Amino acid sequence: MRLKILLVLTLFSASLLAQRKPIKNLPSINPVEVGFSLDSLNKLDDLIDNFKQRDYRALIVIKDNKLAIEYYYNSFWRNHIHDIRSAGKSITSLLLGVAIQEGYIENLDQDVYSFFSKDKYPSINEDYKKVKLIHLLNMVSGLDADSDNYNTPGNAGHWIAKDEWVHYLLSIPLAKKPETEWVYADINAVLIGAIIEEKTGMSLNDFAKQYVFDPLEIKEFYWYTNASNQTGGAGNLYISALDFAKLGYLILNQGKWGNEQVANSDYVNRLINENSNAIGDYNPLADGYGMLLYKSKRKFGTKELEYLWASGNGGNHLVIVPEKNMVIAMTSGAYGNWFPHQRAYLILGKVIQALEKNE
Repeated sequence: MRLKILLVLTLFSASLLAQRKPIKNLPSINPVEVGFSLDSLNKLDDLIDNFKQRDYRALIVIKDNKLAIEYYYNSFWRNHIHDIRSAGKSITSLLLGVAIQEGYIENLDQDVYSFFSKDKYPSINEDYKKVKLIHLLNMVSGLDADSDNYNTPGNAGHWIAKDEWVHYLLSIPLAKKPETEWVYADINAVLIGAIIEEKTGMSLNDFAKQYVFDPLEIKEFYWYTNASNQTGGAGNLYISALDFAKLGYLILNQGKWGNEQVANSDYVNRLINENSNAIGDYNPLADGYGMLLYKSKRKFGTKELEYLWASGNGGNHLVIVPEKNMVIAMTSGAYGNWFPHQRAYLILGKVIQALEKNE
């Protein structure tokens, strides 16, 4: 149980206590003070602690601009970084809003071709004149790429191991007209990262550090970057559960951290509200998709809520519930399975119902 963990923590001195130091712009609070039922939370804690699979790592909840829940399991602590897999796509989307805020990119109607020089990238396909940023963000680019089909030339299996992949990616043709079909493809997020890199002259990793991670005091992280200093914007970002939650809070707070406007507020509003049902039945836990985020409307207890969420293999979820002014981050290492996503949905429901009991 979490109480056992806290008792163990008291046996350690400065090293672990230092992990619990206050967080700038994110004060901690007793969850009861922001409306949670302590009895319900204790039952949830027991439920997680007794999962047969020992791969669940953390549950973080930010409510009403305060850190309300910070639970860790199975030897994971506050400073441990963890691979959130494809949830990193949503962080890449957030970084595009930062690039707009900093003036590197104008708007989402710009076509991909316009960001790359033909002299530098002679293999760039003319089809990219038809593909806009918004098409990449909504997974409707029409490119001949499908994460679930290795036979498509844009599938990550053909380029992820390369020391330089942008030249190859820019040669991928259209398979269909943009906006005609939703297809989950890593290439979309990686191209967004490549555009940020091309415009800033920095790797996406370094851009994130300077403009987001440093202001949010995210110090421990790793983001896979190839030998040509190109970062994999489709995933493979290792970050702590708490810092994962901070990034969600940046979205919830309209791109603002403290007094600093980190991401463009108009962009973040669109990130929250963009929603297309073109996703179909690809993910049974989602109703729509937009800006590299899933969108859902579900009933928990007696109330129906709309929320947006990032999802990564293994059960890594970042959930933003604007109506409740709440962010929920969950990390798990159950890679290659479907059950951790169902489990995350179960925990999400328990968190919301623990809040509802006191409303």
